[in-house]
Amino acid sequence: MKQDTKQKIIETGARVIHRKGYHHTGIQEILKAANVPKGSFYFYFASKEDFGLQVIDYFNDMYMDMVKPIINDASLKPLEKISGLLDWFIDLFSDLEYQCGCPIGNLSQEMGDLNRVFCDKLLESVNLIVKLYQDLLEQARQSCDIPEDLDTYETACFIAASWHGALIKMKIVKNATPLENHKSFIMRLLNGK
Repeated sequence: MKQDTKQKIIETGARVIHRKGYHHTGIQEILKAANVPKGSFYFYFASKEDFGLQVIDYFNDMYMDMVKPIINDASLKPLEKISGLLDWFIDLFSDLEYQCGCPIGNLSQEMGDLNRVFCDKLLESVNLIVKLYQDLLEQARQSCDIPEDLDTYETACFIAASWHGALIKMKIVKNATPLENHKSFIMRLLNGK
């Protein structure tokens, strides 16, 4: 029961933070939205910072759950998996009406310069995404689908960073064009075209 209440607070808080940001989200607002008594927060979390760091873990787990079906699809080649991941997220943001963006990207912009502990935790999250792409690129190189001399780490970093940039523009223009342009450029780059 206690773990269920804690999870409910994290999930509810994550939704509010994704929409409003960390600093614009109050503890009372989270507890009210979760329908949890006011005193419960500090029973489960040492501070708002502790809560925020656990929300980042929640976002990481959510991301990995979302990408797992594509990553584990043995019928897809590595570059098809990259293309599939990008398409999946383009569809997701379309369903969200091009709002919110990436929760990790949003928190990185908001907290990256303000809190060293958050910065380190967010860097772990970004590195998780980079590693996912790097692993797929390494598989693509082993199957001779990309040039042997392509730096897979550098390319994976570029894919993650440029995706976050495309998400920022998406939130401004309120359409999928920046995400589609990102995908088109990345796939042309990887296919040597």
